[in-house]
This record gives sequence, structure tokens and C-alpha cells, in this order.
Amino acid sequence: MMEVQRVGLKGWQHAAIAVGSAIGALLDPRRADLIAALGETTGKPAFERVLERMKRSSEGRAVLLERPRVISAEVSHAWDLPPNTFGAAYASFMGSRNFSPDDRPPVRFMETDELAYVATRAREVHDFWHTLFGLPTNLIGESALKVIEFQQMLLPMCALSVIGGTARFNEKQRKLFYQHYFPWALKAGMRSTDLMCVYYERHFSDDLEDVRQRWAIIPAPPPPKLDAGRT
Repeated sequence: MMEVQRVGLKGWQHAAIAVGSAIGALLDPRRADLIAALGETTGKPAFERVLERMKRSSEGRAVLLERPRVISAEVSHAWDLPPNTFGAAYASFMGSRNFSPDDRPPVRFMETDELAYVATRAREVHDFWHTLFGLPTNLIGESALKVIEFQQMLLPMCALSVIGGTARFNEKQRKLFYQHYFPWALKAGMRSTDLMCVYYERHFSDDLEDVRQRWAIIPAPPPPKLDAGRT
């Protein structure tokens, strides 16, 4: 069950949090709390569109009805699945980085329970997308995934995160991102299925490559050989 921790805001408070979190996130893209607040305060129209798409999808409707949560109590069985499965790949991704599915900040600024759940779901499937697209969690990987997330949900926060992230690149990183990862992310985001309408937990036992093919996922390309071994 989802805990409701919403905070009611007046118009000026909503705008102040949006502006403040946007500035803070641009200055430090690693601040997950600011990025979360920015996504909520600027993302209502986008989340409303996602909600309507989910209602038109049979699998999306099941997600809305059952409201699964990506928390330890619900996904721990992924660690026991065969190594070829999507669930095992997700567990490996999380375990190799000492990540916990319980670390995501709660949604606070959505007006309704339904929109709050959609915003929560978008936040919690982030690591599923990392797993499916094979993206690292460094600045380049996160920026590339934000490109895909923007194409999937049209969240302003995603575009601002890309701007903030790439502003912190050095010259080599910027060249690698825009020549190699950005074109791939544009293609991958447009080609893949509507990823907010997927009930991922039902597919944990499926073969990773099978679900990638089913959902038209294009895994991230390896870094160019020219850059191999360089720092």
C-alpha cells in the first residue's frame, strides 16, 4: 500500500519550489531531492498524459489497479531468479552498486492519489530502465536515460536535468555524449514501447533479451573503441 505524504501548496508556494528546485538541480544534478521536487512541481500535465495512456493500456490499467511498489518487501525475490532473467539483471544492477529500492524520496506535491501514484511509479521504475537499456549510473549514463525519460513522459524536469548534467561535462565527456549517446538515446526513446504502461514485476522471470525484444529496447552502445582505456 502506498503511503500518502502529500503537501498542499498555494500557487506562489508551488512556483517558489519549482524555481528553487530548478536552480538547485542545475547547480548540482546529484541532488535527488531537488530533482524530485522539480519533477513534481512542473510535471502535472505530463503525469496526467501518462495516466491517460496507462488507462488505455490493459497492462497499464493493471498497474493502476494493483499499484505495485518497487520496494524491498515487494521485489526481493528478484535476487533468487536465474541469471538470464530480467529480475536477476535488475538485482545485479542494484547489488553491484549497493543500491536499495527503498532509497527513493516520497512524492509530496501531487494533487490527487492517482497522480501521486503515477509520479511514484515513474520514479521507482527508473532502475528498471537502467537495467533494460544497460546504462551506467555515471553522469553520462544518467543524462542519456533522462533523454529517454523525456521522450517517454515529456517531463520538463528531464530536459532540465540533461541541461544541468551536460553543463558539468568536461570537453571529452561532452563530445562523447553528443556524438555517441545522445543520438542513440533519441532513437531508443522513440522506438521503445510505452514504458510507463509495463507491469515490470510480472516479467521478472522472463529472459532479459526476450523482454528487450518485446518492448523494442535498444541497449546502450559500448563506448567507442577510440576511447577505450582513456580517463
